[in-house]
This record gives sequence, structure tokens and C-alpha cells, in this order.
Amino acid sequence: MRRFSMLLTLVTLLMLVGGTVSAGGGSFRTHLSGDNEVPAVETQGQGQALFKISEDGASIDYKLIVANTDDLVQAHIHLAPAGTNGSVVAFLFGPVAEGTNADGVLATGTITVDDLIGPLAGEPLSEFIDAMGSGGAYVNVHTLDNPGGEIRGQIDG
Repeated sequence: MRRFSMLLTLVTLLMLVGGTVSAGGGSFRTHLSGDNEVPAVETQGQGQALFKISEDGASIDYKLIVANTDDLVQAHIHLAPAGTNGSVVAFLFGPVAEGTNADGVLATGTITVDDLIGPLAGEPLSEFIDAMGSGGAYVNVHTLDNPGGEIRGQIDG
């Protein structure tokens, strides 16, 4: 647990040094906890999601890190402000029907316009990036015990 806390601190510091989003390139991040769920979930689970936008704005690389969370079934980005539940717009992990355990990196990948679903399907990636930058999107990690979401974090620059 202590090693993971130090890793989260280091990753967060690196993201802070990396700067914020601009017209080309930039980064976003979020810290995930059960307190951010709507309604809140009592859990020891924690996480970090890190996003790096390509210089041309055509793709977003991501890394999703979790700790103290079992039976993970899926993780998404949803479109909604803090305190509100919203529609899924991009998959980050899963679905895994039987659940899986992870302590560290759960998923990495790249999001492009072709990966957008729900209300952002067919929209330019810039709409998604704008939602992320304005606090209008969040990461949600779902488990067998909490299928509506166990840990959540609002994405910001």
C-alpha cells in the first residue's frame, strides 16, 4: 500500500510538471475514490487516470491505475459534471463478466474519434477533449460488488 501511495504521488507530480491542455497536446488527470461516486461508496479502493493528448489532437493515450479494488469488471469515461451520473462515452477497460483483480496498472490504450460512443458518437474528438477540460467528464471503475461504480474521479487539467 505504501509503495502504491508513493507511485501515485510520483505520477501526480509528473503530470503537474507536464502542464495543462492546449490546442495541441497537453494532459489531464484524475484521482478516483469511492467518495466521488453518486451515491458515495465506502471502499478502500483508489485510483489514478492519466491522459495525454497527441500534438495534433487526433488521439488521447491513457493509463488507468487502481489499488485496493477487487473483482473489476469495467471502466469507462462518462459525460457529466461532478455529483451527477452521466452516459458512457468511451471504454477504458472490460467488460470482464467474472471480474478480475489488479493492483497497479489496470489498463492502457489510445482513444480516437472512432472509440467515442453514446452522446459523443460521430462527434469530433475535440468535443470530448473540451468536456474533459471543462470538468464535464469523469472516470468510473465498476466492480462485481458495486456494478454502478466503486471508484470515480472527475477529469481535469
